[in-house]
Amino acid sequence: MPKCILVVDDEERIRSLLQAYLTQEGFRVVMAANGLEALAEVELEHPDLVLLDIMMPEMDGYEFIRHYSREHNEPVILLTARLEESDKIVGLELGADDYITKPFSLRELTARIRTVLRRIGKSMPAGAANLLSAGGVVLDRDAYLVTVQDVPVALTRSEFDLLAALITAHGRTLSRMQLLDFVQGVAFEGIERSIDGHIKNLRAKIEPDPRNPIYIETVYGVGYRFITNRV
Repeated sequence: MPKCILVVDDEERIRSLLQAYLTQEGFRVVMAANGLEALAEVELEHPDLVLLDIMMPEMDGYEFIRHYSREHNEPVILLTARLEESDKIVGLELGADDYITKPFSLRELTARIRTVLRRIGKSMPAGAANLLSAGGVVLDRDAYLVTVQDVPVALTRSEFDLLAALITAHGRTLSRMQLLDFVQGVAFEGIERSIDGHIKNLRAKIEPDPRNPIYIETVYGVGYRFITNRV
């Protein structure tokens, strides 16, 4: 079955261009003109990946991600005309998996799509555990589920991958760039600080008190580590 791509952009010309090109590349393409339409299409079509414009009427891309990530973990690639680093960081912190700046090459966009889908669908390396457990946090790679002290917690795909990286490090400290490379699959030069936003969101979901974390420890000047000796 071809992978389904949801294209969300308020410009009909761009939607039509992407539909024609991506269909030619072997994808099934569905479209929406804004975030509200996109949320409805997600429930109907269950896309494998979302190509998402940021600036749209009715509901912009940032607001769409906030709603989408509550119940879905399929990847999102931002299509943005904004060049400010802070705008890109906001999208990544909200859970986007990649971004591409307009105007963009269709060949580059297709390569980004295939890279993200390949990373998501890549089988785990030999010896990797399907079930990770540390300090009362249990992460099930097969079911894509996380529980904290037996309570289910909904994570975005980026948050899930980030937590998996921290747990599998077995108490070792991982730098921001190492974590960003693990989560995104691409080391975004100059914006490794965006990982701080992912950590903030993750702590808000798994820590009893995010201001006084007991699971994810900040190692100042270096990065983060998961405290494995909690009971």
